[in-house]
This record gives sequence, structure tokens and C-alpha cells, in this order.
Amino acid sequence: MRGGAKAAVVGSVFAVVVGGVGYGAYNVWNGLTAGTTAASTKAAGAEGRAGRGPVTAEEVERTAKDFLAAWAEGDDDTAGQLTNAAATAGPAVRGFRQEAHVSRAVITPGRPVGTKVPFTVDATVTYGGASKRWAYASELTVVRGVTTGRPLVDWRPAVIHPKLTEGTTLRTGEARNPPVKAVDHNGVELTAEKYPSLGPILDQLRKKYGAEADGKPGVETWIDAAGEGAADRTLLTLSKGVPGKLATTLDAGVQAAAERAVRRYGQASVVAIQPSSGAIRAVANSPADGFNTAMLGQQAPGSTMKIVTAAMMLDHGVASGPDSPVECPSTVTWEGVTFHNLRDFEIPGGTLRDSFRRSCNTAFIKAVKPLNDKGVAGTALGDTARAYFGIGEVWNTGVPSADGSVPPSSGAETAASYIGQGKITMNALNVASLAATVKSGSFHQPVIVPRSLDDRDLATARPLPGSVAGALRDMMRAAATGNGTAATAMSGLGTADKGAKTGSAEVDAQSTSNSWFTGYADNLAAAAVVQSGGHGGDAAGPLVASVLKAR
Repeated sequence: MRGGAKAAVVGSVFAVVVGGVGYGAYNVWNGLTAGTTAASTKAAGAEGRAGRGPVTAEEVERTAKDFLAAWAEGDDDTAGQLTNAAATAGPAVRGFRQEAHVSRAVITPGRPVGTKVPFTVDATVTYGGASKRWAYASELTVVRGVTTGRPLVDWRPAVIHPKLTEGTTLRTGEARNPPVKAVDHNGVELTAEKYPSLGPILDQLRKKYGAEADGKPGVETWIDAAGEGAADRTLLTLSKGVPGKLATTLDAGVQAAAERAVRRYGQASVVAIQPSSGAIRAVANSPADGFNTAMLGQQAPGSTMKIVTAAMMLDHGVASGPDSPVECPSTVTWEGVTFHNLRDFEIPGGTLRDSFRRSCNTAFIKAVKPLNDKGVAGTALGDTARAYFGIGEVWNTGVPSADGSVPPSSGAETAASYIGQGKITMNALNVASLAATVKSGSFHQPVIVPRSLDDRDLATARPLPGSVAGALRDMMRAAATGNGTAATAMSGLGTADKGAKTGSAEVDAQSTSNSWFTGYADNLAAAAVVQSGGHGGDAAGPLVASVLKAR
């Protein structure tokens, strides 16, 4: 055993054990008895030979074995040199013992799959008299070194723990924020175990409001997050603190329905809002335990944007109401670029209501051409979005969220923006708020915790003019009934006061468009996006309807 490594790990036990591949059994140090039965890492063949081409199976096994043995042995330098990023890998291995306070670990490799080697870690974390077992699985990948030609572990923080990302580290100690017991608006407790999509949100709520909720911190192992606004993530609780109670606007029943709905799709997100108050009732994502796409996503919203475009047309006198004659040709050209309807359909002698109900692209482009003559075609949509829907203002929801953006445009990009393409970006939260604003007639900035908790500033907007609000509700009702594009999805909501709008958005490098849908039923509005889901009524529509049924 190297003297430096031994001194650093007195009182600790680490081992690498046989686990499905031809590795020797290692018991590389035993600080409890000050003895060792292991061959050193160097003797095990740490110095991989240079080669060319893909790494061989033998190189994968040997390199993984040597790296895991070095990690277990506490030999930070050798472990680092066995990776393609020694300067960061070595300190990460050292931090596993010194910062995460892992006092014992058994690392068991599994059978390689190509260049990947899975392994399990069965550890004990000890801090301040508290000790607890910690078990998890991870994997490593062996690659050919670009400059050396040696087989090396392709370094990434997730080798140490699968939830580590660039710039994050493991820590054990007294938690920086007291735990919180988050409850919905009826007092029902909300946990990440029961509602997986809330995991990242509960972490953020704890970071921001834990101290104000009068809790007491415990001793934990956590991921020390990087970046402004990032929340620490607890991985292990050695001794429990005293949670403070934190009231949210969420609804446990609606949240449960949202969790079930998004699980039907590989990548999907949904948000539900109470139109009369802006209270967020549910936030769900698939995958559930990761990036909060529902509130932080920034994607083109497709034809759900026609809600705002219709409001702009009515506000600027381009159309006087749902019965206004509006042409819907199969194609339309704007500054040299031709735009099409789905399968080039057309509506002879149609109205604004007809075009909204059937989501006619060309109607929402051709009819707006007079605004070009007034010199406001590139700014009117953004002005309407900000003035009546709060899109473009800064939203303070209580947790990090991305604000919708409708920037000024020019040329054919202006026409694209009218149908929710171009540079417009939204997420399910923003689009749900569009439907909520139409239903209530006024914008209420969405919140996930009551404003009274911290007296934060909320975004505001002017109420929709009565005639505009009435016309939008008329057209959203038409889309949700009869031969409207949202009718099939909304049919299960019976006699509810309902309305909806479908959308699909083309995305670069995707062969199938994203599916968007927003709608309301009585006093609940929701919006969803399904990656590569196709037309709005095909995937996102049934998802939203499932959530609205839980109202």
C-alpha cells in the first residue's frame, strides 16, 4: 500500500470484488486492521499498452479492473491516469472519500457490454457519529486515448455516481437547507416518491424556502449543484432533520393524473393551471426525474400560438369576430416563401372560426398581410402576447421557469411566427397560461407557491377586451367540438365548459413534429407537448384531456 493513500484512509475499508468478469478478488485496504491482502494497482497492469483502432475486449476488462482497483485503493493519481481526464478524475475519486465521507465501499463490476462495464457500489457513509449504508449502480466506458493510444476510462462525473453532472460534486455534512414537508392546497403531502416529476421542484422549493418554513437541517449526502439557481439534491439521509411545512398551489389529485398521463410517452411534459387565479395545479415530465421541461423548456409551440395570433387579428381590426370572412387557401406566399396547410386543404368561403377550428395555417398568414402595410407585422404579435397574455414579462412562479418569448421578426419569419414557428419559444407552462387567460378573460401569472410566502413581484397584463375574450372562447369551443381538430381528444369531457387548440411544431433534425395541445374544462386549464408526437390531437391532446378529467 502506498504510504500517502494509506494515511488518507485510516479507518476505512474499500474493496473490489469479483462480479461476473474475470477479475481477481481485491481487498485493497483494511484500515481497521492496518493490513492489506491486495496486489497493488500497478502490479495489476495499470500501464495499458498503446494500440490502434477500437479497444479490445481484453483491454476493456483490464482497464476497468485497474481503474476500479485504484479507486478502491484510494490511489487518486493512478485512478486519474487511467482516464482521459486525469486532472478532474483524480480529485473526484479523492472527493468520494474526503468530501462525501465514504468510510467503506465494496465495488462489484458486472459483465462488460461492448466497451461499457457496469458496476455496483455498496458503501457506508459516516459523519459526525452518524453512519448509513449507501448502495447504487453506475457504469464506465473504455475508449482509446486520442494522443497516447492507450485504453482509458472515458471520464465523466457520472462514473462516480450516475446523477453527477459536469461541475457537481458529492458532499456529506449538515444539510445547507432544512427539509420541507410540501403540501398541496388541500394540505395533502407531496413527495418525490409518490409524484416523481416533483423531485426537482421540491429540491428547488427546499433551497428557496426551507429556512422560512422553520425546519431544522439533518445530516445528508447530497449532490452539490453548480450554477446560479441550481438546487442541491439529497441522495442519502444519515440523520433526519425537522421538516418545515410549505404550502404549494398544487393539487395532489391533478398531479397524480398528470404523472400517469406523461408516462405513456418517452418525452412529454404537461402543466395544469387554475384560470381564475394562476395557481399551478400540476407539473409532470417524462422522464420524470430530470430536467423540468414543463417549466424550463424553450420550444416552438406550433399552432397553439394561433390563440395569440387570433387575438392580434381581432385587436387590430383584421377580423371583427369569429364570423368574419377569412380566406383559407391551400397555400400562401409571404415574401417569396410558400406556406402550406396540412395536406394542402382549403376552406372555400370560410370564417375566422372555421380556420381556427380546423387550424388553417394560410388563413392566419394571408389575413394578416394588411399589417405589413402599417409597418407593424413584425412586432404586433409580440405586443399582443405581452399586453394581454404576459408573454415577454418576467414570471416569478416560485421556482425557476423559462419565460415565453415572441421577439420581433422580419421577412418570411414573420409569417412563420403567426403559426408558432420562427423564433418563438414556449413551454407547457406558458401555453397552459394562454388557455387559462382566454378562459378567465384576464392573465394571472402562474405560481406554484402563494405570493404571500415571500411577497415577490408578479407579472401583470391588461385584461382581454370583452369582445376579444368572447371571440377566443367561441373559437376554442368550436375547436373542441364538432369537426374541430381538438374534438376527439376533448370528447370525454362531456358537457363541461370547454375549449382547446391543437398544434404541431417542426423541429430541426426531427422527422416527426412535436405534438402540442392546450385546453380548458370548467376551472382547469392545461397544456402538453410530446416530443415527436405528431399532430396535436394525436398525442398531446389525449394527455391534456386525461389531466382535465381530474379537475
